[in-house]
Amino acid sequence: MKIVEAPADWPANEEAALAVQDELRERVVLDEPGPPPGSGLVTGVDVAYDDERDVVAAAAVVLDAATLQVVEEATAIGRITFPYVPGLLAFREIPTVLAALESLTAGPGLVVCDGYGRAHPRRFGLASHLGVLTGLPVIGVAKNPFVFSYDGLGDERGDFAPLVADDGEEVGRALRTQGGVKPVFVSAGHRVTLDAACTHALWLARNFRIPETTRRADALCRRALREASGG
Repeated sequence: MKIVEAPADWPANEEAALAVQDELRERVVLDEPGPPPGSGLVTGVDVAYDDERDVVAAAAVVLDAATLQVVEEATAIGRITFPYVPGLLAFREIPTVLAALESLTAGPGLVVCDGYGRAHPRRFGLASHLGVLTGLPVIGVAKNPFVFSYDGLGDERGDFAPLVADDGEEVGRALRTQGGVKPVFVSAGHRVTLDAACTHALWLARNFRIPETTRRADALCRRALREASGG
């Protein structure tokens, strides 16, 4: 089994990681519409950790955007070489996620992360980081709002409330993908607007709260981690 190692110049501490975030954040593009929802391919990425062994498993699952049928799957196993620091989790995950994406022969089209893009304390979450490094359109659809709050969210599918930073910027949205269930938290990552990111999230979450891309990638990375850990 091949173990993905972080690049030799990969940040090893918080100070170095913050410097990288500051540099790459300037390259984020937020004024492109991205691909039309329901067209082409869409890829979900997710990771699972074995902290006792310092191992992370990443999965990339490519779906036909119109039918949500699986086109291709890929996984990678990597070493965790960066400490756990809230707001810097991308530095624990990205080398292995990139390896999974690079193993694909199809797509990936739009990439959907189980995480944040602009809705991040430093406006540069995993979805933005991955988008800048790959040049792909990427959105973040998270299960929790991290450090942002919201008010006035309706109960119907498609209702949303803005996630607003202290400076007044709308950095993301709490989005109700199914009536009567908890919302998800959508933010633009790279080369996709926030409006388009929400439209994609609704399209991909037809039957469940979580987008089908994330559901598939979550199951696959957990299975890959179990196999890598010997069951």
